[in-house]
Amino acid sequence: MFVVYISFNDFRRDEFKERFQKRLVFTVNFIEKSRDFEKEAPIFFDENSDNVLLNENIMIFNAEKQLVYSTLKDKKITWDETLLSRLDKEKTVYIEHSAPEIYAALRNINGDNYYILTSAQDVTGESKLDFLKYMLIFSYVVSILLIWFFSYYIVSKFLEPLEILKSDISEISVHRLTTPVVVKNPKDEIGVLATSFNLMTNRLNDVFQSQKDFNSSAAHEMRTPLTRMAFQLENLIQLENHSPKTKATLQQMLLDVHQLSDLTISLLLLSKFDKEGIATVYEEVRIDEVVFDAFESVHRNFPDFKMDFQIDEESSDDAILTVKGVKSLLEITFVNLFKNAALYSYDQEVDISIKETEFRIIVNIFSRGTIIPISEREKLFEAFMRGSNSQNKSGSGLGLRIVKRILEYHKAEISYNSLSDHENLFTVIFNK
Repeated sequence: MFVVYISFNDFRRDEFKERFQKRLVFTVNFIEKSRDFEKEAPIFFDENSDNVLLNENIMIFNAEKQLVYSTLKDKKITWDETLLSRLDKEKTVYIEHSAPEIYAALRNINGDNYYILTSAQDVTGESKLDFLKYMLIFSYVVSILLIWFFSYYIVSKFLEPLEILKSDISEISVHRLTTPVVVKNPKDEIGVLATSFNLMTNRLNDVFQSQKDFNSSAAHEMRTPLTRMAFQLENLIQLENHSPKTKATLQQMLLDVHQLSDLTISLLLLSKFDKEGIATVYEEVRIDEVVFDAFESVHRNFPDFKMDFQIDEESSDDAILTVKGVKSLLEITFVNLFKNAALYSYDQEVDISIKETEFRIIVNIFSRGTIIPISEREKLFEAFMRGSNSQNKSGSGLGLRIVKRILEYHKAEISYNSLSDHENLFTVIFNK
């Protein structure tokens, strides 16, 4: 469109210049045929003014560059002396960037030199050029909008199969791996991709199913003999009279069996649950009840374990201490935290404070014991991570990892902080 505009402007200039030249030839012919040029000029130009050039003005100078005729009436006539000097060298001068435009020429007529200056405005050409400019701008805007609309429409149609594929893929979860995505045309690129994706999900489903079958079998096969071994060891310790050394060995064996049982349960928990599966069985759970149930579970294995429980005074007046979740899993969370307090605290005592605000429930678990070094805190909630403060203590290193995983399923957060060199604080935040 820019090229069209420039081309038309060049055409307008050349066409207007050609009209100037015709007018010059007409004037030269008149001077050649005129007997008394100065007397006949006014009548001639008045009779032959055919509006070839709009607002036309003609000035004619003799060889001495003196004005001999001008079509200007009742005006002070001025002219550019440098322009007349240019004509001595160039013979013809066209000035298009002035208003009006000027076409000047030096011609020898009947042996005398005449300087002829013609000025006029190309109103018609300029109006056409302006009209063309606005039309091109309008066409440009309209064409851009049309191109954008049709491009968007065509690209949307072209990408529609991808959108359908994306929608189908987003609905696939661990529990819906066998649900295939729709394959409309198996021969195009999207169809090949969808077919490959379906093949991949089928293979993944086989792997997950094998894993679930193994976990189920392992849970049944391992937990039963471990429970039997623990029961037999407990009976052996209580019913027989043993030497202190033998009794200590049996008690250590019992602790190892319990640890192995806890490890088996922990490994099964890590592989069994996922966010979507747990969300389907959420219910209203009171956090204070979970805390007391967890304390009772830990207290059976640690008879000297004590808990100081309180509800923060800053809690809202209508506090009900309930969250949406799975009570059994939340109980495992606090059981693991309480076990750590029982194992690593100096006095086997834990202080629990619960604070409920408008948007969350905050549970602080405070105990006194050796703190976790700052260098180990970043990996505190990773699997099989055991801090330097856990030396000579039984454990698998999976407890806090399970705590972290369960709380993530419940959209909760946990953090650790040491208030002093002998004070440990775990903070659990449930978002409502």
